Amino acid sequence: MLFGVSVIVFFMVRAIPGDPAQILLGQQATPEQVERLREQLGLNEDPLTQYVIFLRDALTGDLGESIVTGRPVTVELLDRFPATLELTLAALLFAVAVGIPVGVLAAVRQYSWIDRLTSVVALTGVSMPIFWLALVLVVIFTVRLDLLPFPGRLSSGVEIVRITGMVVPDAILTGNFAGLWDGIKHLVLPAVALGTIPMAVVTRMTRSAMLEVMGEDYIRTAHAKGVTPWRVVFKHALRNAMLPVVTVIGLQFGLLMGGAVLTETIFSWDGIGQIALESIYRRDYPMIQGVVLYGASFFVMVNLVVDILYAVLDPRVRY
Repeated sequence: MLFGVSVIVFFMVRAIPGDPAQILLGQQATPEQVERLREQLGLNEDPLTQYVIFLRDALTGDLGESIVTGRPVTVELLDRFPATLELTLAALLFAVAVGIPVGVLAAVRQYSWIDRLTSVVALTGVSMPIFWLALVLVVIFTVRLDLLPFPGRLSSGVEIVRITGMVVPDAILTGNFAGLWDGIKHLVLPAVALGTIPMAVVTRMTRSAMLEVMGEDYIRTAHAKGVTPWRVVFKHALRNAMLPVVTVIGLQFGLLMGGAVLTETIFSWDGIGQIALESIYRRDYPMIQGVVLYGASFFVMVNLVVDILYAVLDPRVRY
């Protein structure tokens, strides 16, 4: 799959209008200067030769150097990775913490007003564009109520010693509680905006899986034996309903880690999604290829972890 992704992204980025050398040098550059830079960047080779060189280097972990910054692509990605990971984990925590309980409640109270309200909220969450929701949240909680800061990861003048690259864990590790509170406040809006769609998906999947499990014979047997309702729901039903839910959570995690382009751009969050957009504007071929391969690799890895978790959740599954 990674080989297929590498082929597609390599040749598609070269179909983007615009010459990277011309963009770097500006419109005032002479044709000789543009040609010289193209030669330095290896853009004068035929595309197939360029791909063979790229594939050979990629197999050794070398994704090339950024045309714009001159730094190795892997170094740029590693610098941006902690910011994206922190935002993704916060968004996924919001999605799971809200989605699973609400989905369970909707299934237990099927056809009640709670179930109908949950369906409306889930449908709304899936349908709302992220950029629109992000701007609405900023207007309400930053502009109108002045409760949460915007944009960036920290307020001006607040500094945290970098250990992992993630603001909240670094603040905890260094005992910087002022920075911790500031980092959490900066994290809330982008995490909610990014986690709304996964939350709606998790809610709907949890409800569907719970309804299917609640009709099984062993659930009726547990009720007949006098097992308390909450124990039936959370010990017997929920665990057996978690397989499809875990699949959805894993897929959402892989998608979010691929780069939350809109959210990171709106909130000036210096993660992989933001650098992906900048690379497209600047026709930075190596960086675009690196970002896409990173996203595909992470997605493959997450799917593998989800498959392994099946055996943990369901004793009937064995590898």
